[in-house]
Amino acid sequence: MPSANASPTLLTEDTKVISLVSIAHSVSHFFHLILAPLFPWIKEAFDLSYAQLGFLMTIFFAVSGIGQALAGLVVDRVGARAVLFFGLSCLGVSALLLASAPGYATLVAGSMLAGLGNSVFHPCDFTLLNKRVSAPRLGHAFSIHGISGNLGWAAAPMVLATIAGLANWRVALLAAAFIPFAVLMLLVWNRELLRTDEGNAVLSGTKASGMSSEASSGGVIGFMRVPAVWMCFAFFFIISMASGGIQSFSVAALHSLYGMSLVWATAGYTGYMLGSAAGMVWGGFLATKTVRHERIFARGFVLAGAMALVIATGIPAPWLAVLLMVVVGMGAGIAGPSRDLLIRASAPKNATGRVYGVVYSGFDIGLSVAPLLFGALMDAHHPAWVFVCIGIFQTMAILTALGVGTNTARRNAAQPA
Repeated sequence: MPSANASPTLLTEDTKVISLVSIAHSVSHFFHLILAPLFPWIKEAFDLSYAQLGFLMTIFFAVSGIGQALAGLVVDRVGARAVLFFGLSCLGVSALLLASAPGYATLVAGSMLAGLGNSVFHPCDFTLLNKRVSAPRLGHAFSIHGISGNLGWAAAPMVLATIAGLANWRVALLAAAFIPFAVLMLLVWNRELLRTDEGNAVLSGTKASGMSSEASSGGVIGFMRVPAVWMCFAFFFIISMASGGIQSFSVAALHSLYGMSLVWATAGYTGYMLGSAAGMVWGGFLATKTVRHERIFARGFVLAGAMALVIATGIPAPWLAVLLMVVVGMGAGIAGPSRDLLIRASAPKNATGRVYGVVYSGFDIGLSVAPLLFGALMDAHHPAWVFVCIGIFQTMAILTALGVGTNTARRNAAQPA
């Protein structure tokens, strides 16, 4: 393959594919929070308990986690493009269903449909990036992909709460339905760029395909016998437990622990998201300069975990706690691109969708469990333990990432050149 700098056409195609996939990914993350910012209005409209509201989030991620593992199989069978179109359609229809909900049962059904739509994105996105983007740019591709997800998370509360405040929660959901349908039209218009029967990335000559003979001999589910795949699943589950704690209860915990206003506590969460986005940009450059991605991951999460534990002490001034949230986000962001390249290195040839589907289902499962754990800590009036647990989970993630990297390096070293 010609060098990246020697092929302007290849650069243009890479840029377009990365942009299209990242825009779709931002929609997925926007829909992670399709209901949470509207809980105050929905609670009043249907006289719901906090447990009932929390269940809507749990059912979303539970369906997404189960569907994600299955979606990987479908992606490898029929291609990522068609499955991605299906996912975006489900998200749009789910928002319409939620907007017209006459009662709680319809809210549950809408959450389940949104979870089904969300389940396809990681298997589709990473299959498209691995097959359609040239290998030298994959680190940057994963970085931009991760940033787009954070932007979706950041945009959802602002957009939905603003519209609900100006009109009502049903109008906010109707407006949200427009987003996936608009992106779907954009992707259909550029559908030739999203073919996965052939791609720019030359994987056969890299370590990413080193497992092909080991796993492919076992058929469709042969990859599930590879230990590194389950190590990846474990560390995605652990990462998501930390992320779920930050998303769900960091604002409430900062407010309770430091006595700061909700405005300042929300600024802490916003700072976390901005720090994470900046860290991903930096992490993309770092990831392109090494093959031992677990080391970058470990350094990023050492920083994030240490700062979370400092916040847990309650000793820093409130303004400093907000700044430390930025550093927590930056550490997690630095680790993001290396995390995704670790999984790529563990994926057997022609099983990319299946591997990403299984390991990212661990992320959704963790996000479905985390609100239950951290909510119990807040109900027991232990806000400091929210940050203690976040730090513990981030430290545990380092150990699993090192295990994945060591296992992959050992396997590659054992293979003939």
